[in-house]
Amino acid sequence: MSLIKDRELKIEKLRRKTDTKALGFRTTKDVVPLEGLIGQERAVKSIGFGLTVPNKGYNIFIVGEPGSGRSTYSLEEIKRRAAQMPAPDDWVYVYNFDDPGEPLAINLPAGKGRDLAKETETAIEDLKVTLAKAFDNNEYEDNKAQLVKAFQDEVNVLMEDLRKWAESRNFAIKRTPQGFVNLPMVSAQPAKQEETSSEAEQVSEGKSASENEHTGSAEHGLREMQQEEFETLSKEKQDELQKASEEISQRTLEILRLIREREKDLKEKIKQLESEICRTAITPILGELKNRHVSKNGKLEQWLGDFAEDVIENFSLFLAAARDESTEIDFTRYQVNSFVSNDPEAGAPVVRETNPIYYNLIGKTEYESRQGNLYTDFRRITPGAIHRANGGFLLLEADELLRQFMSWDALKRVLRSNELSIENLGEQLGYIPVSSLRPESIPIDMKVVIIGTPYLYYLLNIYDPEFQKIFKIKADFDTSMSRTAGSETELARFIAGYASQEVKMPLTADAVGEIIEWASRLVENQNRMTTQFNKVTEILCEASAWARIEGKKQIGHKHVVKAIEEKTFRSNMLEEKILDAHRNGVIKIDTDGGVVGQINGLVVSETFDHSFGAPVRITANVFMGQEGIVNIEREVNMTGPIHNKGLMILSSYLGRIYAQEYPISMSARIAFEQTYGGVEGDSASSTELYCILSALSGVELKQNIAVTGSVDQFGQVQPIGGVNEKIEGFFRYCKVNGLTGSQGVMIPAQNEQHLMLHGELLDAVKKGKFHIWSVRNIDEGIEILTGISAGSPDKDGKYPSDTIHGKVQSCLKAWFERSFKLKKKMDDMFAPQKKKTNKAKKAEESTDIE
Repeated sequence: MSLIKDRELKIEKLRRKTDTKALGFRTTKDVVPLEGLIGQERAVKSIGFGLTVPNKGYNIFIVGEPGSGRSTYSLEEIKRRAAQMPAPDDWVYVYNFDDPGEPLAINLPAGKGRDLAKETETAIEDLKVTLAKAFDNNEYEDNKAQLVKAFQDEVNVLMEDLRKWAESRNFAIKRTPQGFVNLPMVSAQPAKQEETSSEAEQVSEGKSASENEHTGSAEHGLREMQQEEFETLSKEKQDELQKASEEISQRTLEILRLIREREKDLKEKIKQLESEICRTAITPILGELKNRHVSKNGKLEQWLGDFAEDVIENFSLFLAAARDESTEIDFTRYQVNSFVSNDPEAGAPVVRETNPIYYNLIGKTEYESRQGNLYTDFRRITPGAIHRANGGFLLLEADELLRQFMSWDALKRVLRSNELSIENLGEQLGYIPVSSLRPESIPIDMKVVIIGTPYLYYLLNIYDPEFQKIFKIKADFDTSMSRTAGSETELARFIAGYASQEVKMPLTADAVGEIIEWASRLVENQNRMTTQFNKVTEILCEASAWARIEGKKQIGHKHVVKAIEEKTFRSNMLEEKILDAHRNGVIKIDTDGGVVGQINGLVVSETFDHSFGAPVRITANVFMGQEGIVNIEREVNMTGPIHNKGLMILSSYLGRIYAQEYPISMSARIAFEQTYGGVEGDSASSTELYCILSALSGVELKQNIAVTGSVDQFGQVQPIGGVNEKIEGFFRYCKVNGLTGSQGVMIPAQNEQHLMLHGELLDAVKKGKFHIWSVRNIDEGIEILTGISAGSPDKDGKYPSDTIHGKVQSCLKAWFERSFKLKKKMDDMFAPQKKKTNKAKKAEESTDIE
């Protein structure tokens, strides 16, 4: 009986209380709110280092469970670092005058991109007015008229020389719809005088040269030779006239070619005149743009030069727009698409993309429907999150990113090449080649921070060989932190800050202490606290609600307890149904007396939002045989591999203790009674072993004690999970059926540090109505369960007969001897028949040989 007293745990070990006096405040009004993150020194150091390294590939993957502060802290820290960095350049897209299908990307100092876009819009309107004024003055018309007159005079001289030269050859030049023809002239009476004009005037007014020639010839008594007259001429004379006509035609062509060249020169001179006027008019406007924005940006300077040349070439459009405002003329190519604009005073950009679909990440070219057709231009190029984060930081959620089609591949491509080209998904997939814009790529220099769970992190390491190359920094957020006086104070400061900002209601020191203890309960460890602060804030919000319902102005201890209990109540319907089944006797559990080969084990059931413990009756039957230990659940495939491993360890333990001199001849059947689902885990392996030892020794096991714990091959009891839920589950069942004062739970000694039990259970222990024992090995456990010593072997390996091991050893030895005698008896019974069979066999073999 001394062992049952020695191994019983004192109430102080069942829950680590918070020293509220050491917190140093009465309410959280007196506490300075916490700034920063607590309990994540490893992650904080990793993030800080990752944000500092500028080299390629040193992007950060933050690993942690939701609610650990990973997103909030990361965003705050990134913003703090970004504020200390210079703002990156703006980016604009402009029309490419050389290749309209490839818009140009130009970078400008932060804040200047939007200014350039606005000033360009203003410049377009100014150009309309300025060019209209430039071409409406008399100077332009006078200069143009002088150029035209000089051209006409030169043409007149050329045509007059041609006419006189043809006349000297007795030929007249006549224009017809088919062109110029040469007509030989013969003597004739003077023709009627006709009004004449200069050759230049005739050409310019559409009059034929032959008309002029006819007039001149008439003055000299010549006329056109008729066809009949030409035919009466001799062959030599006809050839002579034909040759002369050909020479005149050749000379006429040369003169016309020269006139066309002079006409081209005229047009070029007029164009140069217009260009000079345009250039003079637009230089002040575009020069102002250049002075404000070009600086050392040669690309922008080149584009403004192309801009000016295009305006000069298409100045008529500006004139038409100025003279008739109702005229619809497209000036969009002179505009500027302010693609990415940064605030020069805000530091580097921090972009958190919560919906990282392909286009939100990479950007896109939008289309406009016009009468059933799709149109686009460089103004409809829109930036993605990567463009906006360029020069700064991009924060993404791993699960959202990996869920989106092509987003992960696109991000990797950008991080590999350090540049980004906007491409539509249709072009990426290559199904249908669609003609579209091909915007110039933009160089990318940013730090990517991805937040994800450990599961996703390891999946990416396994299935993506490039992952380690582009995400070289891992920041691991822990789910728990050490519970020290300092960390308790920091958690209290966090609670104070949240209560001040969100809850708007202070907490008493006792209420804070209860939350600290609950934080340890969440991680099942007296020496640690949870870092999933979202769960802490949930209790704060709900406790404040219960305080307001009572009309209180501060949150007290009972409000926190109420919030925790009500939160459990909303999720524990399944637990209550199972408890009702125990209460009504549907599920049989004995909590008094003793039974051979029967024990109360403990299991934990989990739903998405609640876990709870419950007792389960484990039974064992033993008998002679060679099958060893057989788990009935295993035989019907209701157990998992870990449970099966624990069962095999039992066989190893029994062999080590009892089979050193003779083999074990035993068959055992173990069952979890009234379980209809799967069984997994080895936390019942010690419980099963106690049950077998009871069945072999014939000693009853106390039914008022529930047991949990795994066991190794040497009989050492090992820790298990869910210890608090298991203890409280058996306590609730005993409470339903009436506490006797002898009931309790036996746990592994290593689980003492994990005890953070409910207040009601602690009260029962304090009053002696419930007990908790911890054991280190099977021998201690079997003695507590039976009240009989386990026993120690002598030098020959024999145990005292009045001990548990001695009784088991005697049973197994008796079974072995009985089985040996039975085997000998059976051998003797079948010996004659066996001899006869052997003789017949030998005779048959001899016959075969012969």
